[in-house]
Amino acid sequence: MKFVLFKKSLEEGASPIYLFEGEEEYFKERGEEMLKERFLGEPSLNYSVFRGEQLKGAAMTALTAAAQSFPFLSEKRIVKVTDFYPTEKEFDAYLRGYFEDPPRETILLIVNSAPQKGRGADLKKAPNVVFVDCGRADEDTVLRWIYTRFKREGIAADTECCERIMRYCLGDMSRIAGETEKLIAFADKGGRISAADVDDVVYRDYDYKLYEMTGAFGSHNYGKFVSVQRELMERGADEGAVLNALCSYFRGMLDICLLSKGDADTARALGMKEYAVKMSRRQARSIGAQRVRDCWEYVYTAVNSVKSGGISSAAALLKVNAQLFFGGAANVAE
Repeated sequence: MKFVLFKKSLEEGASPIYLFEGEEEYFKERGEEMLKERFLGEPSLNYSVFRGEQLKGAAMTALTAAAQSFPFLSEKRIVKVTDFYPTEKEFDAYLRGYFEDPPRETILLIVNSAPQKGRGADLKKAPNVVFVDCGRADEDTVLRWIYTRFKREGIAADTECCERIMRYCLGDMSRIAGETEKLIAFADKGGRISAADVDDVVYRDYDYKLYEMTGAFGSHNYGKFVSVQRELMERGADEGAVLNALCSYFRGMLDICLLSKGDADTARALGMKEYAVKMSRRQARSIGAQRVRDCWEYVYTAVNSVKSGGISSAAALLKVNAQLFFGGAANVAE
């Protein structure tokens, strides 16, 4: 089930085994909190945690033994195991009996960062397992979450504000949750959040600053382009770091242009956030694939010139900025 359905499902009681899987840490952490709030008393006596990489072969009996213990002064006992990927042989030898007849007094919570690879046991299909998809939520779900969180606190915020929070955090729910709480404290109950408040309070993801900088390039806004660079340097980056970031960003856009895959598959292939891929793809289309390649090649050449000692990073950044906006007419001396 999608995570948005998980809370509703708890109204009918807990399942004996849950598998939380996906890259969105917020959903996994929030799901565990919901189970604890609803079913767990005396956590020091009724909550155990195991690390999956330490459970190999017969060691898995320690997990099932803990899960078969009765809770004390609590409705349920929760046994959590992280990054748990048993083989089919291990599952049949040490786990199948438990999964086929789990005790109703225990919640076995399996929290995995990624799906099983290779020929391991498919826990999604194991008996009595409820799979909770903790992957990235779509934009509508994220916006609805932000709007609802403000509404519960009696704070008014329009769609533009919610969209800015999502964009500045690149759709990362952990960051969105944190920044939303900052805005709630800023506005106080009965207050109103404006777009200007979001700009002042929300810390923009570093990758979003790069997106903002290249967006200024795409819209031919030189002033904005260099002002973002100054902001990055005020936050600790030097000219060399900005050059490397530009080079990496243009390379990422070029790879996105070359890969004929959807946003999710592209994100996995490139090790990027899915929302960042979507935003970069939008920029690449507005700039044009050939122009993206030309920009990457120029910045890449400048970075190599700095590494070889042919030019300082400060002078290289000036030349890159001039070349990107003014082309062959640029002539900046070191």
